[in-house]
Amino acid sequence: MHASLYGGLSPIAKISFFRETLAEAKREIHLRVLIADDHPVVRKGLSSMLESRSDLQLCGEAANGEEAFLKSLEMFPDLIILDVTMPVLDGFHAAKKIREKLPEVPILMLSMHDGPEIIRMSQSVGAQGFINKSQISEVLLKAIDVLLAGGNFFANGDHASLLSVNAFQAK
Repeated sequence: MHASLYGGLSPIAKISFFRETLAEAKREIHLRVLIADDHPVVRKGLSSMLESRSDLQLCGEAANGEEAFLKSLEMFPDLIILDVTMPVLDGFHAAKKIREKLPEVPILMLSMHDGPEIIRMSQSVGAQGFINKSQISEVLLKAIDVLLAGGNFFANGDHASLLSVNAFQAK
């Protein structure tokens, strides 16, 4: 069947065909992100940042931790961004519940607070990343890339210093 599709093409034409097909497939890949924050303006800002990237797609929003948990089970996102301080169920408890049901989905925690303790708490509930909200515009997309590559990203907002980054390097 494939032979009839490109069998008569020269080797150069076949390479060109495969490159175009691969490029088209890459354009169509959208990594689905779920955002949970109790402030609509924060959700809107995060959504706008995601829209700046053709490979990222907002698949849902939640205004509290329980809603984030339920939507994560419904939507199976590729990444979840959770605010630490939310009503009904805080981000730490939501992350722990999500981790139990969806252990493979990376979780990025956000907070207006920072420091070693909140980062330790984020790690203890299974989050792969933490960003202080004051750093979102500088590091959110980098953190998303690191988490989606299988790494960890923990940033301390006090001095905008990166505490821990590790990611698999594509070769």
